Amino acid sequence: MMSNYLILLIGCGLVTWIPRILPFVFAKKLVFPEKVKLFLDYLPLCILAALFFQSLLISDDHLLPQLKLEEVIACIPTLLVGIRTKDLMKIVITGVVTMALIRLIAG
Repeated sequence: MMSNYLILLIGCGLVTWIPRILPFVFAKKLVFPEKVKLFLDYLPLCILAALFFQSLLISDDHLLPQLKLEEVIACIPTLLVGIRTKDLMKIVITGVVTMALIRLIAG
């Protein structure tokens, strides 16, 4: 029974790991043109911005997107800490603590 769980865990790990690592392995061996390199440099920023704005907006099929007020308020001190410290751990802790305080106060 335990070996089945271990096999399942290893299999899930491989299925998760392989698509995330293989592109980096292949990309190291390829030489990209400068325009492609420039495009790829902006890709992480675009993905993070999309995830950031997705977490701040409520979308409905029939309405314009609306802001999630609690999340927007929590972003203010989090962004300030990020700009000032550029330390990922402090940014995450600030965001989690701020969101917890907002939810505690809002009831």
